[in-house]
Amino acid sequence: MKRRALLLGALLMPTAAHAQPKKPKKPSKRQAPKPAAKTAPLHAAKPAPPAPPPGLKEAKTQLVAFDASPFPYRSVIPGTTKPFLDARDGKRRGHTTGRGDVYWEETTYSDRRSLLYLPQGFDPSRPVMMLLFLHGQGATLERDVVLRQAVPRQVDESGKNIALVAPQLAYDALDSSAGNFWRGGHFARYLDEAAERLMRLYGDRRAGRGFNLAPVTIAAYSGGYLSAAYALERGGANHRVNGLILLDALYGEEDKFAAWFAARRRQAFLVSAFTDSTKDENATLQGLLTKRRVPFTRTVPKGLTPGAACFLGPTGGLDMHGDFVTRAWQPDPLKQALSLIPGYDPVHGKKNA
Repeated sequence: MKRRALLLGALLMPTAAHAQPKKPKKPSKRQAPKPAAKTAPLHAAKPAPPAPPPGLKEAKTQLVAFDASPFPYRSVIPGTTKPFLDARDGKRRGHTTGRGDVYWEETTYSDRRSLLYLPQGFDPSRPVMMLLFLHGQGATLERDVVLRQAVPRQVDESGKNIALVAPQLAYDALDSSAGNFWRGGHFARYLDEAAERLMRLYGDRRAGRGFNLAPVTIAAYSGGYLSAAYALERGGANHRVNGLILLDALYGEEDKFAAWFAARRRQAFLVSAFTDSTKDENATLQGLLTKRRVPFTRTVPKGLTPGAACFLGPTGGLDMHGDFVTRAWQPDPLKQALSLIPGYDPVHGKKNA
């Protein structure tokens, strides 16, 4: 009995593990909350936008060599397999014109320069227009475009926010060859480089956007018509061209000009002023526009808005042709035509002519 009682007691006795009291759990350490990040007050002022580039205190002019210049040109004449440089004299290479004259590349077709001009008060922060002036035969930029024809002065006196660009074509030669403007897309490349060069002339990179987006008016005098025609037909920049001014310049390519204006008249204007020298060609262009049901007038419009087309002439005989850039239907015709283009505020308080 005694032994059975001891065995029963051993079975009922708690084990050592059961006998030890449970240790109280330590409270878990909670991480202290991180302080909230400081936020800028809602009313904090935003940084001021950069100031726009200022207007020019004085005009700027430059003759600068272009990579995308019309010349030198060493390919074929469009529509033929004839190389442009078809004459040789030792190491010299030259071009034979339609008259049979030979002009040598080194003296006539190697000048890469273009004239750049920004008038006093020019302001790239306002709407900007680019004027591309294409000179005629027997011309140089310094002697004819600047001095005799006074193109920079007429730009200045128009009162408009205009940047002038004028490439040297055939140098002082009786030749209307278009050179690289004959190439597809070259006109667009020339305008791209012109925008960069104008920005450098202005002297502030903030002006670059205005030059890159500026609409382009083409003004062609006399033999400059050929470069204008091919620039419009295949130059790759018609989306930028807002107008064409022909100053006794319609010596051919009437179909190219008619096709361009018929397609783009919702965005561009056309002015053709002429003497007896190009009377017949202007009549042909008028006929082509009539067939395309494109209206035109024979008087100076109140404004050169998109769709405006006018033919002014003949305003005189052949004796007037040489001075037509400064004396046409009125003195300084380029100045007046530019002043009629709306949308480009007058610079430095000038009033339009």
